Amino acid sequence: MTVPSDRQDTGTQALSGLRVIDLSRILAGPTATQLLADLGAEVIKIERPGHGDDTRGWGPPFVTDEAGGDTRESAYFLSANRGKQSVAVNIADPEGQAIVRSLVAEADILVENFKPGDLARYGLDYPTLRALNPRLVYCSITGFGQTGPNARRAGYDFLVQGEAGLMSLTGAADGPPMKAGVGIADLMCGMYATVGILAAINARHATGRGQHIDIALMDAQVAMLVNQGVAYLTDGQVPPRRGNDHPTIVPYGTFPASDGSFILAVGNDAQFARFVTAAGAPGLATDSRFATNAERVRNREVLIGLLAAVTAGRPAAEWLDICKANTVPAGPVNDLQQVFDSPQVAARGMRLRLAHPIAGAGHVDLIGNPLKMSGTPVTYDRAPPMLGADTAAVLRRHLGLGAEDLQALAEAGIIEGRLDQ
Repeated sequence: MTVPSDRQDTGTQALSGLRVIDLSRILAGPTATQLLADLGAEVIKIERPGHGDDTRGWGPPFVTDEAGGDTRESAYFLSANRGKQSVAVNIADPEGQAIVRSLVAEADILVENFKPGDLARYGLDYPTLRALNPRLVYCSITGFGQTGPNARRAGYDFLVQGEAGLMSLTGAADGPPMKAGVGIADLMCGMYATVGILAAINARHATGRGQHIDIALMDAQVAMLVNQGVAYLTDGQVPPRRGNDHPTIVPYGTFPASDGSFILAVGNDAQFARFVTAAGAPGLATDSRFATNAERVRNREVLIGLLAAVTAGRPAAEWLDICKANTVPAGPVNDLQQVFDSPQVAARGMRLRLAHPIAGAGHVDLIGNPLKMSGTPVTYDRAPPMLGADTAAVLRRHLGLGAEDLQALAEAGIIEGRLDQ
């Protein structure tokens, strides 16, 4: 679907006037900066000439051109780089470093995900840039943080899901540890980074000074252990994998139907009583083993077996109707086609279409932003950029470089991109 009309407003947005220099790649940093762009910030994505963000090549699938061939613009890259301008600059070259420093001098925010200390080699570290721009909010995203014995280790979502305990909680009880189906450690780190950035911007209103934000995938993943982590800290018992079952609520998981499965998420004793009565097994509600949630947790294996024998006799759609009629939380297990065909997803603007310069269809389909703001709505003004698409325009506008300057920089391999903008 196209972007709903109420999300095309190009007026003042929540973050209008803020300028972001994005030195991040892959997913955690780009997720944060895409969110800032959706909220109205100007995001200038600095990329390596000839290569760009690593995820540009992480496919298939890729966007296809008019001839049906792939463009090497991957779906992965599209997922986290909407609303940005791409400036291809070689930061390994002193002139390239000087260009970035000049952009940073007038910026509000910088986001980077290099290993600790790496950007100091280029004069793009926080102490150097703070001296140039004391108002700068500088966010460093790493695998393990700026301190600690693992600070220099490379951090990847999969590794962190395992090392920070999420995989020990994910998967069937009798199966191997499993990662989540998306890069949840990267994504949540990006969300925490965004919160930290906006908190630092707010603090700057009072102090006039920026600050350094040190955020790690490992820390974010440990924070995400929430109730499971605190349960361990409370009783010292290492939680096991339970598949789709909840550690402290029963019944709360997937149950078999005659044609597949469905989700049953009973949250209290009254809901349990209504469900088993509607299912034709009212005696389960008064059985002392199952009358309260605490007893159901203690006797989960017996109860789940009894309920599964009942639910297997009817199709999933019938169970969903029964649960709806009795105000019992339940839902389907959808694949992604069913998700994006959902009227609810359409009504909430979670599928959108943006014009793209080389896509054969003339556009790309993307996932919308979940924020619904009444006064300063999220808007989408540009698709994820081609590599170097905005190099000349940004350097003209912000640094005042002329055609001869740009041509000389391009011939020296310091910048890349169209120069006729």
